[in-house]
Amino acid sequence: MMSRRRSFTSASLKTRFVFCPGKRCCRLLEQDLHPVRSPVQNNQDAHDKFLKINRAYEVLKDEDLRKKYDKYGEKGLQDNQEAGRYESWNFYRYDFGIYDDDIEIITLDRADFDAAVNSGELWFVNFYFPRCSHCHDLAPTWREFAKEMDGLIRIGAVNCGDNRMLCRSKGISSYPSLYIFKLGKNPEKYNGDRSKKSLISFAMQFVTTQATELWTGNFVKAVETAFSSGTGWLITFCASTGDCLSSETRHKLAGMLDGLAHVGWIDCTSQGQLCESFDVTTSMTAYFPPGASLQIKGGGLFFSSLDAKEIYSGVLEHLPGLEALTKNNFKDKLSHHRWLVHFTFGEKEEGTNEYKKLKMLLKDEQIQVGHVNCKEELDVCNSLYIHKPSIAVFKGTGVNNFEIHHGRNILFNIVAFAKDSINAHVITLGPQNFPNNEKKPWLVDFFAPWCPPCRALLPELRKASKQLYGQLNFGTIDCTIHEGLCNMYRIQAYPTTVIFNQSSIHEYDGHHSAEGILEFIEDLVNPSVVALTPETFEALLSKKKDDNWVVDFYAPWCGPCQALMPEWKRMARMLSGVISVGSVDCQKYNTLCHEAGVKAYPEIRFYPQNSKEYQVYNGWHRDAFSLRGWSLGSLPRASVDLTPEDFNKKVLNGKEHWVVDFYAPWCGPCQHFAPEFELLAKSVKQTIKAGKVDCQAYPHVCQSAGVRAYPSVRFFPYIEGRQKHPEGEHINSRESKAIADLLNQRLQQINPHVQDKSHVKFMDEL
Repeated sequence: MMSRRRSFTSASLKTRFVFCPGKRCCRLLEQDLHPVRSPVQNNQDAHDKFLKINRAYEVLKDEDLRKKYDKYGEKGLQDNQEAGRYESWNFYRYDFGIYDDDIEIITLDRADFDAAVNSGELWFVNFYFPRCSHCHDLAPTWREFAKEMDGLIRIGAVNCGDNRMLCRSKGISSYPSLYIFKLGKNPEKYNGDRSKKSLISFAMQFVTTQATELWTGNFVKAVETAFSSGTGWLITFCASTGDCLSSETRHKLAGMLDGLAHVGWIDCTSQGQLCESFDVTTSMTAYFPPGASLQIKGGGLFFSSLDAKEIYSGVLEHLPGLEALTKNNFKDKLSHHRWLVHFTFGEKEEGTNEYKKLKMLLKDEQIQVGHVNCKEELDVCNSLYIHKPSIAVFKGTGVNNFEIHHGRNILFNIVAFAKDSINAHVITLGPQNFPNNEKKPWLVDFFAPWCPPCRALLPELRKASKQLYGQLNFGTIDCTIHEGLCNMYRIQAYPTTVIFNQSSIHEYDGHHSAEGILEFIEDLVNPSVVALTPETFEALLSKKKDDNWVVDFYAPWCGPCQALMPEWKRMARMLSGVISVGSVDCQKYNTLCHEAGVKAYPEIRFYPQNSKEYQVYNGWHRDAFSLRGWSLGSLPRASVDLTPEDFNKKVLNGKEHWVVDFYAPWCGPCQHFAPEFELLAKSVKQTIKAGKVDCQAYPHVCQSAGVRAYPSVRFFPYIEGRQKHPEGEHINSRESKAIADLLNQRLQQINPHVQDKSHVKFMDEL
């Protein structure tokens, strides 16, 4: 069905160079095999091995390079051949993530940062740069602080060397920068000294749950209210002998157990009778589950430890597990409610006690939480093709409408996935629900869970599905499980995203983003870019053509070309009716591109009408707005430059309407507005003259017109028998269509019998 050349996978890339599963491994190998560390000087073998490892790491860490290798093999990397050099040994020793190997510190990147800080948990994040000495100085303290806060606050770290755009978007301008993130609140920066004590004091301000002092007057009501809602009590009894939990420890435990259990304390020196009813003679701590007998020896779980983390773990272990789902109730429960289900295979997984928090964290989304033991409920798991421990969200409309989680099985990742998935319209596909011969179009993503770009694409699919709900169905298929289905559609690289529209099949080759997918779908419905062939390209260059063209020469395997594609299509829609937009596939039409002198991809050219000459785009930015501005700026001008004499004679004393742009050459907004003004000039040229005044060259003209900021747009209408105002009429807009509408309304006021039909027609075309 889909013709592809043979491609290697990221797995084969690892095997081909040297097996290196992660950043930690690459760092160690690069340090050990760096030629500087080699025992033999000028060791060519060490040099060659090191370059292979270095190149493997470069490709594996870069999504665009990795996808090019996955889809086109080494041919796809030919425009990125920079593997013949390497950095000093100190680079590989010091320039990797400082906290990559720390258990208590979670390294966040752009893919999971928002999911983390929006999960409902409290986060304290260290934004750092690997070459920053202050960051390295803080690291030992940050690690000790993370151990102290473990279970209470999530301690994170962001390597701004690897995530420049993320750090820039968060306003990070110095390193290290420490921020607290709490859901519903603005991030708060820490500006105190960097001692562990000060960090703890600052962080604890954001733990708002407090331990309750219990006494004879409130004890019965507090306990009964909690028990009736299914919540237990952790109570520490503070007597004159023995060790009582400190106020700091009680505060920590209140935060750790928030939503799971209440934390209280009783001062037995003043509440002797209450403590005697528990047979308490010395300080102690006990957890009482709902309905328990309030006696230490009877219904309580006794703790001898004074460590908050140990007590927290003990209470968590004692809490009831997730609701068990069986083949007898599975279909019924999942048909009427939204569920997050944890599928296991008998043995308890490490860290899953924290999953008991899920019900509390997901209650606002009305998601129930359950558990299926696949060793006991094999039929249930086999029917869903679940063969390993998994987490899935069922959307409340039956057992086939679900999505499996493929991210990290950390609490915040699971919560973020559940909240995102339940409101999206992406489902996990298999033979039982794969769309065959359906009338409604489907987007199907063929992927492998081990593939990082595949996992990064999944949340983008969810975003796109929300925008296209009711128009397009979304599904994913795991090719490591459904190999037969993937082979049937000749899937050889991951991810491969395909649109099935009855007999029509379209493969998506754009950037891995929701915006790119939406642009692709829009372009399928209403193509904005003309795919040029040698014949149509030759016609484009013929003297008979009466259109202006802007053309993208690209190669499908080229990463920057793929990144440009959605922007190119967006720009084409913005230029519709003004400039024609085309593209040439230089892999398919290699001879055409060679004869046209194309030497690199992408190459963007502007071909003016009735001419074979062209202009090449050399700008830094390749977003739709920058490209649109350049394209419009390449058109013949519709406005004129005005000297002081022209301004005085034609604008102020002439018998025509004028719209004037007062600008300065050094002004960035002026440069951005220039193509908009040309569009405006073209749209109103039959009724209004358009001119520009350079305020750097002619400052006195601008001063006399009262211009105080650039760009400034003024309208100078001609009304018979009246003198034009020297400052004109100020227009507070920088959009050509909005300005044209305002001018047309003003003309109607001046002469209600005249209608600017040419403007209406031109703007309708736009």
